[in-house]
Order: sequence, then structure tokens, then C-alpha cells
Amino acid sequence: MTKKYQTEAPGYTMTTVMEEAARCLLCHDAPCSQACPAHTDPAKFIRSVRFRNIKGAAETIRENNALGAICARVCPTEKYCELACSRSGIDVPIDIGGIQRYVTDFEQAADMHILKKGNSNGMNVAIIGSGPSGLQAAVTLLEKGYGVDLYERQAKAGGYLTYGIPEYRLPSNIVDYEIKRITDMGANIHLNTTIGEDITMDQLKADNDAVIVAIGASESKVLPMFENNDAVETAVSFLARTKDAQGNIDLPKDAIVIGGGDVAMDVVTTLKKLGVKHVTDAAYEEFDEFRASKKELAGAEAEGVTILDGYIPDSIDGHTVTFKHRHMNSKLTIEADKIILAIGQTVNANNLGIRLEHGESPSAGYKTRDEKVFITGDIAQGDKTVVYAVQKGKEVADEIDSILGGNHND
Repeated sequence: MTKKYQTEAPGYTMTTVMEEAARCLLCHDAPCSQACPAHTDPAKFIRSVRFRNIKGAAETIRENNALGAICARVCPTEKYCELACSRSGIDVPIDIGGIQRYVTDFEQAADMHILKKGNSNGMNVAIIGSGPSGLQAAVTLLEKGYGVDLYERQAKAGGYLTYGIPEYRLPSNIVDYEIKRITDMGANIHLNTTIGEDITMDQLKADNDAVIVAIGASESKVLPMFENNDAVETAVSFLARTKDAQGNIDLPKDAIVIGGGDVAMDVVTTLKKLGVKHVTDAAYEEFDEFRASKKELAGAEAEGVTILDGYIPDSIDGHTVTFKHRHMNSKLTIEADKIILAIGQTVNANNLGIRLEHGESPSAGYKTRDEKVFITGDIAQGDKTVVYAVQKGKEVADEIDSILGGNHND
């Protein structure tokens, strides 16, 4: 029942990765490298792969991305590096994500230890939240010689990486591997710790030279018509309990999922992989404006998901939802055993003293009104993808270092 959910698609072998790398045009001032939000250099690591220097390729990836094995699997590369790939003008872009996955898998198998802690500068930074931006900030600070303590309210670190992205896309062992490398560098992760209950913000500020708030958008939005309905579950709840149980959950006979982003695609594809026969996705967006990545949308369609584009919920009666089309004079009524909402998430910043508007800081950048407190990740303005979280994590760490003057030895 759960095998399809638990099994990641096979990656490249040494032979096939060399064939794919050989397609690279070795561009001067490669556009793919300029298009990566995390500033990873695909042209450089692909060149290393062509010369069978896999260690060098891994070092290039880790130089700018502490979560390289994760981004290789979940980054929407068709929007960034692969979109810019010069090969697109000939046939299809280089599979940059696939090559990066091969390199980071090799790195894990060879037990390479590329990331190193810098000489201690005697200062410490607290990070609230252990999602991708908090983890990257921790690595950048550790490399500069800072001590780092991360505070996570859940029982496991990783945020949405651990509790949201399905197993077939991002295996738990990959997340655990990335986090272990960070703790091996010297990061201390305090689990089951809620700020405001187990420790106060004032305590963190008193005990540290800076505090980074790196909490994610972990609370689902719910339309009023769906409240207090036993047939309704949020996408965040469904994905978390499914991943925690490795797919061994009670399944509905059929399901409606409402939403058109990557989270909605994760939900519908998960349901199909677990064996739910009839799964329908109703999305506000029409196909030409879909927010989901092309790869995730194609994966859902390949699993046999029915997708209704341009439809919004109009009313609900128990297990029956009536939808109306945004532009056409059309209504649809669907009854399903389970209704799952994937209409967005918001941030709970209670007890943190952070002012937010619509789930993110009203001001650009990473500073707050408190000179000791910084923000990053979902609550900082900008894209909410994992690769952008990595970029934000590096940038907030660099900003703190420029202010504190760490006197580190690189």
C-alpha cells in the first residue's frame, strides 16, 4: 500500500550522469550559474563531474548551499537554473537537479566532511526555528566561528522539510543526513522547545549576541465555510501525519483537494501513491497561471489526478462541495469522503515580538526594530521556496557578522 509513497524515483548512475554532463555546453559566464538564488555554480560542478572529480563537484555545491542534497530534489529548477540553460535553445536543458543529486548522494556514500567550523570568535547566536533558512544560517555562522543554538518546537528538526514534503520527493534519511552534518559542525538543536513557554525571548536576547527568528509558515489558512467540518483537513496536517507514519494511515475512499500550488500537488500525488482511486484537485488558478511547478503538476497528472482549473468553492454541505468557475457560467458539485484544503499557510509569531503583515515582515531585509533580533525564511520578504530560504539564511548570517564584527579566520 505504501511502497509508491516511500520510494524515491531512481537517480543517475556513474554512466548516465556522465552522459548528461557531456551535454553541457561549458558556457563562459554560464547563465545557469547566474540564475541560482543560492548562488550555487552549476557550470562549475558539472565541469567537475565531466572530469570525474566528484569530490570537487561536492565542494562547489556545499560552498554556497548547506542543503545541497535537499535542493537537488525539491528545487523548482525549471524556474531558475534550467530555465537559463543555454542548451534549451538546442533541445532540452541540462538536468542540473539530477546531476546535483548524484553528486550529493556520492558525497553521502563516501562520508565526505566538507563543511568545517571556523575558529571560535567567542560569540553566540540563537536561531528560532530549524527549517531550511535557519539551518543554512546556522552553517554560515558556524563557518565564521560563532556558536549556534537552534530552538525547535517540534520533536524533530527540519521544519517543513521533515513534516511536509512527501517521502517520495524528499526521503527522511536525506533530511536527517543534512541536519546531522550541521550538528556535527557544532550546532546545538533544542527540540520540543517553544519560545514564550519553555524559554522567553528576553532570555534568548540576554544569553546571545543576536537572535534570528526563522519560523516557517506552518499554520494553514481555512475558509470560514470549511470550519468545524469533520470531513475537512488542512494540507499541512495531512502531509505531516502521513510523513510521520511513513504512509501507513487510514485512507479515504475518495478525496477533493482545494488549491493549485506545490503543496496541493504534494497532497494529490500522495493520495494517489497511497492508493486512493478517485482524487480531484480544484484550483483557483487556470492552467496558464498555475503556481505549482511544472514538474509537480506533471507528476500529479501522471498519477491520474483529475484537475479542475479555474474553480472556487461556493458552498459546502457535509461531504459535498459546490464549486463555481471564475469566468464561465459553470458550477460543479462533488461529494467526497475527504476534503483537504491547500489554500496557503500563515505564520504564528506569538510571543516573539515580531510585527507582521499578511504573514511576513512589512519591511524588506532582515533587521527588526530590536537591534538584537533579525528575521529570515518565510517571514522575510521574498520567494518562499527552499532554495530562496537558503539564500536568505546566508544573507542574514552575513548581515549579523558585519554588524557584530566576528573577527573570524576563514
